[in-house]
Amino acid sequence: MSKRIKILFTIPNFDTAGSGNSVYDMVKGLNKALFDPEICCFHNRGEFFTKIETLNVKTHLFPFTTPYYPLITFPQRVLKISLFFRSLNADIIHSWHWSSDFSEPLAAKLAGIPFVYTKKAMGWGNKAWRWRSKLSTKIVAVNEEMIDKYFSNMHDKVVQIPLVVDTDYFKPLSKSYTSPEGLSFEKDDFVILSVANLVPVKGIEILLQAILKINEATIKVLVVGDNNNEYGIALKEQYDHHSNIMFFGKQLDVRPYLALADVFVIPTKDEGRREGLPVAPMEAMAVERIVLGSNVSGIKEVLKAFPECLFQASDVTGLADKIKQIKQMSFIERKALAQSMRAYVEKELSIKTFINEHEILYKKILVEKP
Repeated sequence: MSKRIKILFTIPNFDTAGSGNSVYDMVKGLNKALFDPEICCFHNRGEFFTKIETLNVKTHLFPFTTPYYPLITFPQRVLKISLFFRSLNADIIHSWHWSSDFSEPLAAKLAGIPFVYTKKAMGWGNKAWRWRSKLSTKIVAVNEEMIDKYFSNMHDKVVQIPLVVDTDYFKPLSKSYTSPEGLSFEKDDFVILSVANLVPVKGIEILLQAILKINEATIKVLVVGDNNNEYGIALKEQYDHHSNIMFFGKQLDVRPYLALADVFVIPTKDEGRREGLPVAPMEAMAVERIVLGSNVSGIKEVLKAFPECLFQASDVTGLADKIKQIKQMSFIERKALAQSMRAYVEKELSIKTFINEHEILYKKILVEKP
């Protein structure tokens, strides 16, 4: 058998699922007869790292980026990373680092290893992104908009491969009425779920304001995500006294909360580090839950087949109206919409396609390698 293609996946950490899910799916799904995946991250902390360990692939703990300053020692520090990369004999490095850091691709360049990075979020706040892109062999963009917005002069380097969801893991869920914490809900309750790390750009307060505006006792809101920060703490202090608004913190498995939900809402604002292609609403669609989302980059791509489920970012009244429309639908109408969302994810956002397109990309890189 000819030598397998060694792909080194780099990611800062597995503190949260996030990009970690994509790396997990890639490593698990690649054809092992052709590919030999390995992982490099900064440390082994985080609940999700235990899931990565179940893959039984070689994992390296190494700081594969370095600060630019002091400049006088920058070349020496990059060389150290380069020598580490070279020692692994990787054929391709695929970075899932969210940052604009260019020390990593520079080290890969010095090691003579093709470098790929996945651009996940909408944002281009500094010149470092330009250097990161110039030093890369290929760039994976997760949505179409960022190709025209950020890579118009380097189309030959860019390939669009959207993030996906595991539809075998996120299967249609029967409606549940009891949370993992033992909280019970009535059959007449209309449960809304939002899953996000609580940072200002996620716009969770827009959803909560919309619920207060509707002012119906049967509408319950569940917020799942890391709230251990200034924004999250302030949000809880402001809204936690409302009996129909509940905060559950970070959860590794969100499926029990999706089972409680009638509707999933992602109210991201049109500002700051916006969504590239959020996975949380795809997971909700995959388990047959209706998704409402703000009309911003990434979310509108996830919901492009369902434009009626989009609302203008930060529009409290618009979101309230959308929620009321869904609530007023008959059970059959809601079920049909939820099933069509599941079908769309299965067809357009499947792991099989995700893996296949990456395998094609890796082979192409090696064919074109000088």
